[in-house]
Amino acid sequence: MSNTNVDPAELAKFSELAHRWWDVNSEFRPLHQINPLRLEWINALASLKQRQVLDVGCGGGILSDAMARAGAHVTGIDLATKSLKVAQLHALETQTPNVTYREVSAEALAAEAPAQFDVVTCMEMLEHVPDPASIVKACATLVKPGGWVFFSTLNRNPKSFLFAILGAEYVLNLLPKGTHEYAKFIRPSELAAYCRSAGLVLQATKGLQYNPITRRYWLDGNTSVNYMIATQRAL
Repeated sequence: MSNTNVDPAELAKFSELAHRWWDVNSEFRPLHQINPLRLEWINALASLKQRQVLDVGCGGGILSDAMARAGAHVTGIDLATKSLKVAQLHALETQTPNVTYREVSAEALAAEAPAQFDVVTCMEMLEHVPDPASIVKACATLVKPGGWVFFSTLNRNPKSFLFAILGAEYVLNLLPKGTHEYAKFIRPSELAAYCRSAGLVLQATKGLQYNPITRRYWLDGNTSVNYMIATQRAL
């Protein structure tokens, strides 16, 4: 069960790019640019200072590192070995406090350590796994009652196909071609249903926008392409 909810092709894709995670001018530039926005939104809703935080699908550690620097005790998990090594090396080089990384699936960790975290984040990951509902359920199991769980993913509609795939991957070259698969995008109503069935209560949503001329990102209420949701585990 532990490692079944993974697409080998997705792991290979991110492993191939692993050495570029912390190059702000690389394929990961959009993640570096949106990271302060995500961090600020998460921290405003669920104060991170001194909290036990789990970052599911942490990749090279961009968000994990930032949350640790905001005062949290962070565990980042992923199944891409090379990405985790990059995250660990970066934490060593920059002496990031209170961050550790593990190669373990969310489902396996949920069986091992239920209700151990105050905050769980799972950003830009659900659209890369075969069974996103299983990840949502694992995140709900891992968080303490009353704790916060944050997800971000891509909406599935003609506009998101135009912006997130054709625009971002083929026209603007913001992301490598093949980064996303349209069929795996998740409508907010679908994600909300996964959360409800896992015992998570939806508290807030935010959309993420991008202007290709100014190269600026910002958050607003429009969830038609990239969006984030904040939930709490029922008490």
